[in-house]
Amino acid sequence: MVYIIFGVSGSGKTSIGKKVAERLALPFYDADDFHSKENIYKLKNGISLTDEDRWPWLEKLALEIKKWSQANGAVLACSALKISYRELLASKSVVLPIFILLDGTYVAIKERISQRTGHFFDPALLQSQFDTLELSKDILRVHINSSVEEVVNKVLMKIQTTQSQLGLIGLGVMGSSLAQNMLSKGFSVSVYNRQVAEVEVDVAKLFVESLADQTKVKGFDQLVPFIQSLQKPRSIMLMVNAGKPVDLVIKALLPHLDLGDCIIDGGNSHYQKSIARSQFLKEHQIEFIGAGISGGQEGALKGPSIMPGGSEKAYNVSGKFLEAISAKDRNEKPCCTFVGPEGSGHFIKMVHNGIEYGEMQLIAEIYYLLRFYITLTPPEISEVFSKWASNGKSSFLLDISAKILQKKEGEGYLIDKILDKAGQKGTGGWSTVAALDLGMPVSTISESVMARNLSGMKGERVEAAAAYQLKNSTFQGDRDAFIQDLEEAYHLGSIINHSIGFDLICKASEEYQWQLNLSEIARIWTNGCIIKSELMQEISELFKREEQKTILRFPDIVTRVISTKGSLQKTVSEALSLGCPVPVLSAGLNYLLTYTSALASANMIQAQRDFFGAHTYQRNDQPLEKFFHTDWEE
Repeated sequence: MVYIIFGVSGSGKTSIGKKVAERLALPFYDADDFHSKENIYKLKNGISLTDEDRWPWLEKLALEIKKWSQANGAVLACSALKISYRELLASKSVVLPIFILLDGTYVAIKERISQRTGHFFDPALLQSQFDTLELSKDILRVHINSSVEEVVNKVLMKIQTTQSQLGLIGLGVMGSSLAQNMLSKGFSVSVYNRQVAEVEVDVAKLFVESLADQTKVKGFDQLVPFIQSLQKPRSIMLMVNAGKPVDLVIKALLPHLDLGDCIIDGGNSHYQKSIARSQFLKEHQIEFIGAGISGGQEGALKGPSIMPGGSEKAYNVSGKFLEAISAKDRNEKPCCTFVGPEGSGHFIKMVHNGIEYGEMQLIAEIYYLLRFYITLTPPEISEVFSKWASNGKSSFLLDISAKILQKKEGEGYLIDKILDKAGQKGTGGWSTVAALDLGMPVSTISESVMARNLSGMKGERVEAAAAYQLKNSTFQGDRDAFIQDLEEAYHLGSIINHSIGFDLICKASEEYQWQLNLSEIARIWTNGCIIKSELMQEISELFKREEQKTILRFPDIVTRVISTKGSLQKTVSEALSLGCPVPVLSAGLNYLLTYTSALASANMIQAQRDFFGAHTYQRNDQPLEKFFHTDWEE
């Protein structure tokens, strides 16, 4: 930023400006040093300058201001008495300079001038300067009826109020929506977006122009002025693509930040990357928060669920902003909480997305079964989903699925024109890899990822269908009874999927010593995010009420599972007999059957391992610390 200390001659522009520059660690310039010899001659001889005299001087200063704003900023002492003069000074700068008027009475300033020595200004010209002075709404006014030090402090306080409380880098769909959310909560915001010829041009400028009524937003396409526009300690949210772009932005920011500033990565970064970035920035005494954000474009605009992980010091700097822009739960508490140490926020977001994958696939399988094997129309399936939602099974994903099935295009339904090839951004797969690292089963999550991968083999599937010519069957039984079983199967499948996700979180918390609060995590997922549901509300209450870490072990859930297990078995059996693939419903059932079996098939696996690799085994009739090997061919 360039700060222009202005006022009539003798108001203290130079002395105050120098001290302000020193406090801000910026270079100081005096506009009088840029006057032409002709102007100085006139001023020394009591001849008032005309606008014709001033325009070249102001033009020259405008170019200097542009250079200073492109560097590290500056403080300039300049009379700038007319509005037109100030407009010209600001005309070439990318970032509008801030004008601070040193305001004093004619009598007081005349007394000051009379005591000055060695200055070319003729005191007789003072009245003409007061007559010329024009005020405007965009200036900051500081009265000079106190000591120099007190005036300097007043100026710095005024400057602080003009700086933005929050900074945001990256004005894509999520970034621009979050920026508007911040502004709607009353925060002043600076936004930055890079310039890429023919790809990203004037993005920040256009964003600011689109918010014509908003006075608390500043747009930048240069990084240094953006950083300097922020209050300290700075809170800067990154909304750029995960991976290398995050590291590049951090590298660019680092030389210009001050100790205690906080960077918030709000993208879908891998939790291990967040741990590494946090440790790197800690060495430079810069705070870091890896914040998972869920809710899509609408959530970002109106209030998402936010999952910040980092140091408590970092959360003390930036947490208040994150809580303010988040969604609110049924008790009006923010759907944002300090999750835990470095990496935990993005780990939680990763698992959120894993659960999301499972929930989406469950609904997709049920839609497919109802549509092509029970032969319901899209509106009829929409009605089924809406009824389930009214029966206590409402969720964001079930609700939007009901709406999707109502959407028509021409005479047909849009769902029938969408290519059956699912996209993904990798976070579901990350959950699967993390589970493997931690030795945890994530059957429904991993199967939902595999289902998307298999859907991506569209060309090969078409060829295989032609080669096999398999004839699938149509359901011939009691449709109403089957749909009732299907409702219970869906609910139980969802319970199992959620339990698997929370078990993974619990295991990571123990492994990494994060001490995560499962009830709080579930609570911040009750609104604003993609997996918000009535079930999530219940899970939050269960974790809060009982000392239990596995959803499937809560007494209320055990009772429900026992009463609905038969419906899940019937559904999976009937679907497979009809030739309908239900990978996640099947995985959920297999997980449940294995989880609730005191005796599993793993004894055969251990015998096989010992047979071909002498890996040893334990015995159920011997102490578990003992291991045995058998020569199986003797």
